[in-house]
Amino acid sequence: MKKILLPCLLLMLVLAACAPAELATATSEPATPQASETPSPEPSSTSTPLPTETETPPPSSTPLPSETPSPEPTPTYAILRGTVNVEKVSCRYGPGAMYLYLYGMVQGANQDVIGRNEQGTWALTMSRGDNKSCWVKTDLMDLNGEIMSVQPIDPDDYNLPKSPFYGPLTNVGAKRNGNEVVVSWNPLILRAGDDSLQTPYVLQVWVCRAGEIVMESLGAYETSISVVDEPGCAEPSHGRITSAEKHGYTKFVEIPWP
Repeated sequence: MKKILLPCLLLMLVLAACAPAELATATSEPATPQASETPSPEPSSTSTPLPTETETPPPSSTPLPSETPSPEPTPTYAILRGTVNVEKVSCRYGPGAMYLYLYGMVQGANQDVIGRNEQGTWALTMSRGDNKSCWVKTDLMDLNGEIMSVQPIDPDDYNLPKSPFYGPLTNVGAKRNGNEVVVSWNPLILRAGDDSLQTPYVLQVWVCRAGEIVMESLGAYETSISVVDEPGCAEPSHGRITSAEKHGYTKFVEIPWP
């Protein structure tokens, strides 16, 4: 019996001695951590905005090209040559015997004809080499062409000399009696020696004749004058008046046309 117990006891001691060593060995080895699974992030549900509809503007109407009026051609006027055909003639500041004269010419004198009045009854002439122009009645010159081919001159361009000493006429008025208009004014009182000894008052009137407005120059020695002015014109009649002294003309005064 003792023989059996002794070997058992020895076996137990051996086992007891071995067990701590195994446990120590087991505990001395660090545990290798298991790789943790990193959860994949859930894809965020970001809403993609739908493209906005861009409003297409309606097509603009392209304006049609406007018709550019063609400029009227500039008329070409002739310059004629004229020869005085009477013994003596006065060359005046305006187209009419009522205007002051600039100088006189004798038969055979030659002038360039550079202008005319509306009716062609008076010609604006100039000597070559001179810068002064004056008017001669067309019938008193022989022309080398047709007077109506010459440029018409507006009354504002008659270039009348101006009086440096006297003001415009006063109390200018007009009264109508049918087709007759009577224009009146106060006299211009001149100093001694200033009288031109020519027509003292000159009127320029635009009046209706046979349905058309015509321009006339009229002279007066008194302080009133009668003018024929017919009905039937689309444009209104009108007129103006000036007075002459030996140095020139006073400022024009508009006539209050009735």
